[in-house]
Amino acid sequence: MKARDGAEVTLHFPVDDLDAALEHHGVMPLPPYIAAQRPVDARDLDDYQTIFNRKAGAVAAPTAGLHFTPGLLAALEARGVLAETLTLHVGAGTFLPVKVEDSDDHKMHSEWGEITAETAQRLNAARAAGGRIIAVGTTSLRLLESAADRAGIIHPYCSDTDIFITPGYRFRAVDVLLTNFHLPKSTLFMLVSAFSGLDRMKAAYDHAIRSGYRFYSYGDACLLFPQTMNAPQ
Repeated sequence: MKARDGAEVTLHFPVDDLDAALEHHGVMPLPPYIAAQRPVDARDLDDYQTIFNRKAGAVAAPTAGLHFTPGLLAALEARGVLAETLTLHVGAGTFLPVKVEDSDDHKMHSEWGEITAETAQRLNAARAAGGRIIAVGTTSLRLLESAADRAGIIHPYCSDTDIFITPGYRFRAVDVLLTNFHLPKSTLFMLVSAFSGLDRMKAAYDHAIRSGYRFYSYGDACLLFPQTMNAPQ
């Protein structure tokens, strides 16, 4: 079989048995900043998994979703906040730092995602009624922005995306972003800086460091608003 990045892999068993072979021989690909400190343990099988998981295929967890529990979702629903789900198979490229001086020279990794027609319709209806779309994680934001047209209408989507969001990008679909604190010099920090402004994000990270917030996959989250919008008091 041939991987999307061009690498060729020779399998010594039927392709139909690939999932079983990976389950038997594979090791969960924890983020490098965790894997460098300790091996994978049994707790990671539960801890590094969100309650939104439905389809196999992602290499990494969309970690903003780790903060959600059935109880929290029920409380949000009671407040009139409705939840919609989409699929983006996060790849190992999400862990890669940016190693070039000019972000235009960085090759963004590609990931497969899907937004159903029904989900797109409900999201568009909610926004048309005056609601806001809050993306839980940069994973959700990237797919929503990939599926949106210039007018901000979200269309059904079932394809790869290699969208690379940097400062200067005009957001079309997402109004608010819930996300963890990301590695410096990463594409994800560029994304949040594009969303809320570089100066605001530097100040937020300075505050987080001084206050002892936890960073990265098993860390704390923040609620971000666009740089053109003031957060509610």
